[in-house]
Amino acid sequence: MKALVVGNGGREHTLAWSLLQSPRITEVVCVPGNGGTATLPRCRNLAMNADDFEGIARFALVNNLELVVIGPEQPLADGITDYLQRQGLKVFGPVQAGAQIEASKAWAKALMAEAGIPTARAAVFTDAAAALAYLDREGAPIVVKADGLAAGKGVTVAQTLEEATQAVNEVFSGRFGEAGRQVVIEEYMTGQEASVLAVTDGQTIRPLVPAQDHKAIGEGDTGPNTGGMGAYAPTPVVTPAIMARVQQEVLEPAIATLRRQGIDYRGVLYAGLMITPKGEPKVVEFNCRFGDPETQAVLPLLETPLDDVMLACIEGRLDSLELQWKPGAAACVVVAAEGYPGSYPKGMEISGVAEATDTGALVFHAGTRRKGSSVVADGGRVLGVTGLGDTFEAAIANAYTGIDKIRFEGMVYRRDIGYRVKAS
Repeated sequence: MKALVVGNGGREHTLAWSLLQSPRITEVVCVPGNGGTATLPRCRNLAMNADDFEGIARFALVNNLELVVIGPEQPLADGITDYLQRQGLKVFGPVQAGAQIEASKAWAKALMAEAGIPTARAAVFTDAAAALAYLDREGAPIVVKADGLAAGKGVTVAQTLEEATQAVNEVFSGRFGEAGRQVVIEEYMTGQEASVLAVTDGQTIRPLVPAQDHKAIGEGDTGPNTGGMGAYAPTPVVTPAIMARVQQEVLEPAIATLRRQGIDYRGVLYAGLMITPKGEPKVVEFNCRFGDPETQAVLPLLETPLDDVMLACIEGRLDSLELQWKPGAAACVVVAAEGYPGSYPKGMEISGVAEATDTGALVFHAGTRRKGSSVVADGGRVLGVTGLGDTFEAAIANAYTGIDKIRFEGMVYRRDIGYRVKAS
């Protein structure tokens, strides 16, 4: 069987690599892919944009690609699954109506209220004056979110009223385009954040091993937030008892409510959680796709072939599939370009990836591209280096051993990924 993966980041390289571990998958085509997928055996890139639904459909049909996997949220929000399904293709990823759970935070909040899912108290505003008046009443700390997709840059955890006011004004300034037509203001929650990615066929929903990521650029979780500077799995902060509550109080009510609204949701439902000091799981947000970099820590632990999981979701038979996991732990450390998450240079030649792989680490490319026989940096987050081990300490050490072999000008990475689990 041949598969097509839409997207060009570290998540998509990991999806392609994971699919190729299956004995059934003979080839993966990535649209548009990156420098890593270009060099992955039995994988090739297709120079086509992720929003070219017609071109993707035509290529998949002509080349008998039996499985299409959608990586990023934007094509899902734009209806790529609906379009490709109408062409008769098997697509892993929710339909446009379901993707609203990520594409509109206000819509997701309404769904959570209907489902009785524990989450932060929130209010939604369409004009700045009303939002600012609400801020004055509520005070800080408080969380301000652009309603729509803003490439991970639309959320401000404001410690002061001044910060919150600036965030509201920024959302309504037009910086985020359509994503900033509404603002969602939420109460500030305390605890540890965790990610539970689950797969569903619209009826049955099964969680993957829980992960925890580091969003801040600086060590000790300091500095501005990024798309994620590292992740590890399975995180001990989500105990079996908490996972049982997540299943009963979050995942199953979400799918049941989507179904009640007439939405046949198949694919990944990703619950970003806050585990409160009392051990209660509350939803920070839902996403409609695999997380990045959580995927780089979760999928290397999956024993069940990924295509089996995806096809079970697409074909409505997930209830008959039990997910099998490898023992031990995984840790991914992101290597970024200097200046990220602000402006950063591109075009630096990368060396040492083969040597890193020789140490046993897995190297997933995020912002890279082929340039002749070389691979060069082409994004803010450049690589994700994943280590596996019997313990978290071993997995983390193996990731950093791999990073020690890699070189490009100005590379930056956090040296404390997994500090919570190492300290526990």
